[in-house]
Amino acid sequence: MSYDVAIIGSGLGGLVCGALLSRNGYRVAVFEKNKQIGGCLQTYVRNKVIFDSGVHYIGALGEGRNLEKIFRYLGIMDKLKLQRLDMDGFDRIAFNGDPTEYRIAQGYDNFIAQLLKEFPGERKALQDYCHAMQDVCRRFPLYNLRTGSFAEKQEVMNIDCSTFLKQLTSNERLQNVLAGNNMLYAGVRDKTPFYVHALVVNSYIEDSWKCVDGGSQIGKWLARAILENGGKIYRDTMVQQIVGEGNKVDHITLVNGQQVKANYFISNLHPSQTMAMTESDLIRGAYRARINTLENAIAPFVLNIVLKPNTFPYLNYNYYYHQTDDAWEGIDYTADTWPLTYSLFAAASSRHMPYTDSLSILTYMRYDEVARWQHTFNTTSQEQHRGDDYETFKREKSERLLDVVEQKFPGLRNSIATCYAATPLSFRDYLGTADGSLYGVQKDYKDALKTMITQRTKLTNLYLTGQNLNLHGILGVTISAVMTCGEILGLDWLLEQINKNDPSYIP
Repeated sequence: MSYDVAIIGSGLGGLVCGALLSRNGYRVAVFEKNKQIGGCLQTYVRNKVIFDSGVHYIGALGEGRNLEKIFRYLGIMDKLKLQRLDMDGFDRIAFNGDPTEYRIAQGYDNFIAQLLKEFPGERKALQDYCHAMQDVCRRFPLYNLRTGSFAEKQEVMNIDCSTFLKQLTSNERLQNVLAGNNMLYAGVRDKTPFYVHALVVNSYIEDSWKCVDGGSQIGKWLARAILENGGKIYRDTMVQQIVGEGNKVDHITLVNGQQVKANYFISNLHPSQTMAMTESDLIRGAYRARINTLENAIAPFVLNIVLKPNTFPYLNYNYYYHQTDDAWEGIDYTADTWPLTYSLFAAASSRHMPYTDSLSILTYMRYDEVARWQHTFNTTSQEQHRGDDYETFKREKSERLLDVVEQKFPGLRNSIATCYAATPLSFRDYLGTADGSLYGVQKDYKDALKTMITQRTKLTNLYLTGQNLNLHGILGVTISAVMTCGEILGLDWLLEQINKNDPSYIP
C-alpha cells in the first residue's frame, strides 16, 4: 500500500484534508478505526430517529462567509440540507427563577436591538462588546482566510473572557447573558481567553444553521469527494504505529501488521495519541511530556430523547439554562448540585415539521465519575456490556437531568418514547479522546501559546490536524485542516483558490 498522503482518522479534520488534497491531485488514503466515519459528525439511529454526536448547529455558512467558501471550494456546499435558525434568537439563555428568556440574535445590529429590550440602558456596553468581538476576529488571519503575522493576534490572546465581560458593564445579568452559551466552548472562569469566545460566538451571530436530518451529511459528502477524486477510505482499520526513519516517517503500521507507505502523513488524532504511536528519536521526551500534560476540556453527558410523534413542537433555536445566576458556575458542579447547566437542541427533521422527532440535552460530566468502568470499551464494531451498575448510573443521571429540564419544559416526560444516555466513556470510545473530551485542549489566557499546537512536527512529513490545534467545532477544525494542507500545497496558493470565487476578493 503506497499513497501520496496517508491520513489517520476520519474526523472532520481528516476528511477536509483528504478532500482538499485529493481535489488537487494527491492520491489520498484515510484510515478509520471505527465502522462509521466522521468523528463528531457521526449520527446514529434509534427507533428510526437520527441523533447527532456533536454537530447541533453551525455558523459561518452564509454567502461569502469563511466556512461557506471552503465547503463551496470542496463542492459540498450546495448538497447540504440546511435550515436557518431564528433570526431574532438563535440561542435563548435562561436562569433559574427568572422568567425571561434572553435572545441572542443573528446580525450584530439585530443582536443589539434584541438585548436592548431587556437591557435598555446598556446600549454602549452592547456596542462595545460587538466592536471588541469583530476587532478580535479581524486579527486572526486564517479565520478570515488570509495569511498574516502572529503579531496581529498576539496582543488579544491574553485577555480573560470573564474579566472582559465584568469590565464591559456593571450589570451582572447582562454579563451572564453574554456568557450564557459558553457551553459552546466549555468556558471556564478565569481561564478561557476572550478570543475563543469571540471566534466561536461571532460565527453564530453572523449566521446560524441546523443540518436537516443530521450532520453526518457533511462527512458523507466529504467522503464522496475523496472517493470521486481517486482517494481511498478504509473503515475498521486501526493504525497502530507511526514509524520514523531519520527525519521523516517511513511508514505506518496497521493493526493487522500491514505497512502503508506515503510521501506525507497527517494525524487527525489527539496529539498525545499521535505521539504515543510515533517511534522516532527526533520526538524528544520533553515534547512528549508537554503534549501529555496538556489539560483537556471537560467531557459531556448527553441525553438523546426519542419523542412520541406530534407531541413536542420543533424549536428553531437552542436553549441554554443555568440553575444559578452565574453562567460560569455549571462546570464547577458537585455531586449534590449536578447538573448546574444544560443546553437543549431540537433536531431539524424533513419528516414531521412543525414537530420534532428528538431532543439532545447536553451537560457537563467529569471523567472521574465514570472512571470505575474505564477498563471497558463499547462501540458498534466492538460491543461490550459495561455492567448493570453502569446502566443504573446512567438511568439515575438521566432522571436528575430531566428533573431540571422539566422546570422550563413542564410535561416533557409525557412526550418521551425512549431515552439514550452517552457518558464520557461513550465519547472516549467513539472519538478516541482519552477522557471523553468533546472540546479538545483547554485554552488558557495566562499561557495562550502553551495551549496552541502547531500542525508541524519534528518529522518533516508528519503533520497534525483537528480540533486540538487552534479551535474546536466545525469552523475551527475546518480552518485547521486548511492550515495543515497549506504545508503541502502552499498556504498562499490554497487560500487564493478558496477565495477566488468570492466577488469581493482582491488577490
